Amino acid sequence: MFLADLGRVAVGLVTLGAAACSDDPSPTTSQATTTRPTTSQPTTSQGTTTSPTTTTAPTTSVTASPVTTSKPPAAGTVWERVNLGFVSAYVVVRSGEAIVVDTGNPGSEGSIEAALTKLSVGWSDVGHLILTHRHGDHIGSVDAVMAAASAATAYAGAGDIPNIAAPRAITAVGDGDTVAGLEVVATPGHTPGHICLLDRGVGLLIVGDAMVGEAGGVAGPVPRFADDLPQANASVVKLAGLEFDAMVFGHGEPVLAGASGLVSELAAGL
Repeated sequence: MFLADLGRVAVGLVTLGAAACSDDPSPTTSQATTTRPTTSQPTTSQGTTTSPTTTTAPTTSVTASPVTTSKPPAAGTVWERVNLGFVSAYVVVRSGEAIVVDTGNPGSEGSIEAALTKLSVGWSDVGHLILTHRHGDHIGSVDAVMAAASAATAYAGAGDIPNIAAPRAITAVGDGDTVAGLEVVATPGHTPGHICLLDRGVGLLIVGDAMVGEAGGVAGPVPRFADDLPQANASVVKLAGLEFDAMVFGHGEPVLAGASGLVSELAAGL
């Protein structure tokens, strides 16, 4: 199983990843700041899902040389990674409004709250909750997060909404829709309704489980966890046609510069 603006000045986003879709279940530690990548310890470690975490490796991967952020984030935007060990979530904050992306496994709300606090916002500032896809390691804390962020509107791809149980309605979003400045990119294959999120202003792509981070680079869809592998590979090719500098994953370390070039190289081999 596999997975809206950027920066670190005034906007923060949280996206939680999917444990069952990762090829590398070991804890990750990187996060982004307003000028260059830094490292920090995970805020907490959460439980695993029932699906196996490793068996089949991605068929294709591209590795990048160590890099630093090639440009500072846009003024007024910040983001924070919520590192849950084998899956990640992200908080983006712009002009005081927060967006949470994914909710991790059950019990992850404390780590999300810590990321919000780090970005000087709280649950009352969360206006949007975006779920990249339906898998349990991405929606496991949806009840708790929606209860805490009582004013937030929730969003997900139409193809996955029937399989997401939530305490209130989830708004369907699709290709070209925008949520708080984040452009929705439909990327089916991992699941029918999988979506990615693109912040064109700061050059950030949040990929959920459409791809995974691997060895400082990017790897393609894991066959075992893709509902439709040819469709998942086609979604990678689609993402290769976009321009972005940084890329963050549900599983694996973020790529903080030169990311679109790596995806183009990956897509060429699929």
